[in-house]
Amino acid sequence: MKKALILIGYQNDYFAQDGMLRSVVEESSKVTDIIRNTVNLIENIKNIPIISTPIIFSKNYEELTDPVGILKTIKSVNAFKEGTSGSETIDEIKVFGDKITEIPGKLGLNAFINTSLDKYLKDNEVEHVLLAGTVASICIDSTGRSAYERGYKVTMLSDCISGRTVFEKDFYCDEIFPLYANVETSLKHYK
Repeated sequence: MKKALILIGYQNDYFAQDGMLRSVVEESSKVTDIIRNTVNLIENIKNIPIISTPIIFSKNYEELTDPVGILKTIKSVNAFKEGTSGSETIDEIKVFGDKITEIPGKLGLNAFINTSLDKYLKDNEVEHVLLAGTVASICIDSTGRSAYERGYKVTMLSDCISGRTVFEKDFYCDEIFPLYANVETSLKHYK
């Protein structure tokens, strides 16, 4: 069964020292050290596509009409804005260059919506997706459920996922993700 690794939210506005939303994921990211674990995974994983699905909005956020929740917060703090360093991929992931295929177009919580992710996976005969990134209760869960509903086998890489709090991340990994996905550490996927 052909796999692909999907990276979600590895952007400066979440992880850089001056990131607009760093405080949202900082606590759970440090506990699990998701960047280090993800970098180790990318270095050690072989022969599978690695995909990044960044969220980037236009300079005036015209895509967000009457946003609520996290999208309202993103707009109010000017996060993930096109042309800003905050919307760029973090340096630790950027160094992998062409090893990672970037699929643009993500403007919300689910990496399948408004993107060519599903087409890319089908064109590459992928049947099993591994998810890593942030935020557990939002983009990771939305994308994971959508992948499952589209017929993909889904694995959540618990040591490569952060949440808004440690409790949230652990709750999703222990109680929510197992309802539709396997939950494993990245070490299992080293080749």
